[in-house]
Amino acid sequence: MLEGFESHTVDVKGTEIAYVKKGTGPAVLMLHGFPQTKAMWSRIAPTLAEHFTVVCADLRGYGDSAHPPCLPDASNYSFRAMAADQVGLMHALGFEQFHLIGHDRGARTAHRLALDHPSAVLSLTVMDIVPTTELFLNVTRHIAGAYWHWFFLSQPAPFPERMIGADPDFFYETCLLGWGGAKLSDFDADQLADYRRAWRKPSMIQGSCGDYRAAASVDLANDQADISTQVQCPSLVFYGEHGVMNKLYDIPAQWRSRLSKMQSASLPGGHFFPDMRPAETAKILLDFVTHHSL
Repeated sequence: MLEGFESHTVDVKGTEIAYVKKGTGPAVLMLHGFPQTKAMWSRIAPTLAEHFTVVCADLRGYGDSAHPPCLPDASNYSFRAMAADQVGLMHALGFEQFHLIGHDRGARTAHRLALDHPSAVLSLTVMDIVPTTELFLNVTRHIAGAYWHWFFLSQPAPFPERMIGADPDFFYETCLLGWGGAKLSDFDADQLADYRRAWRKPSMIQGSCGDYRAAASVDLANDQADISTQVQCPSLVFYGEHGVMNKLYDIPAQWRSRLSKMQSASLPGGHFFPDMRPAETAKILLDFVTHHSL
């Protein structure tokens, strides 16, 4: 999928994390969201790899990383656990510090990583999200209608797993098309094939459910505890102009109290604007990371 990138796995305290890597110079870690894999960066990462060492990793529970059984309290699928995986991966690759880019669940993992491991993060980019506390604690009928999957996936096992398992392509493709008017043709065919390959695995179905169960419990508690803690590194809030998130929220305003050195950017498109506009996305990311590498 990522031509010219090395592909490996690293054991991080008993959890296998899959990644690809290419380039030289300062490190950039790129984290995908739901229901995707590291393949989402296939048309973006090569541009950054011309100037940086780029690592694209699968979150635990997704893609080719480990899909451990969800613990009763879902803590092993928390953003804290996912962030620790990625710090461990980067340390194993020899990087104590790195630029951090995340979309969707990867952005929530990235925000938690910047809170828990601030010395590791040179810059932070969060793509098309608002803070978890805002989404859960100020729910309206419009938010619940648009982000129904947050509440469905967090239901106790095995209810969502069995429902999704009956037709994984229908369920996950409904998610891909539901947050900003995207069409399947907006997604690269090879990338979409990789998403399907991954989400058809029963273990990834339960992994994605574990992710959302943790968000509704342990992640919410962790974020409430850190609600007044600011990320101090340079940060970019990047979002789709036509997406549901931007219709429901003033996205930059949601982040101003959380990120001390924040700037924002947007592109036409919905939640999956990186898939729809990879070249423009890559340019904005490259410009931001380059500026904060000088």
